[in-house]
Amino acid sequence: MQQLIERLFNRKDEDGASAVEYGLLVAAIAALIVLIVFALGGVVKEVFTDTCSTIQGSAGTTATC
Repeated sequence: MQQLIERLFNRKDEDGASAVEYGLLVAAIAALIVLIVFALGGVVKEVFTDTCSTIQGSAGTTATC
């Protein structure tokens, strides 16, 4: 892995990345964001629901979360 990174940074024969390389990089970042949202979405929703329920119970209100 370290050799791959070193080869990418030590390239002297190319002026810059092509549009295809940028496209692949953007696609990989987008896929990672989607995976994180799906993986943590349920946990975050549960935390907010628990917090809202606790606040409702303490205040004695009938508002919905």
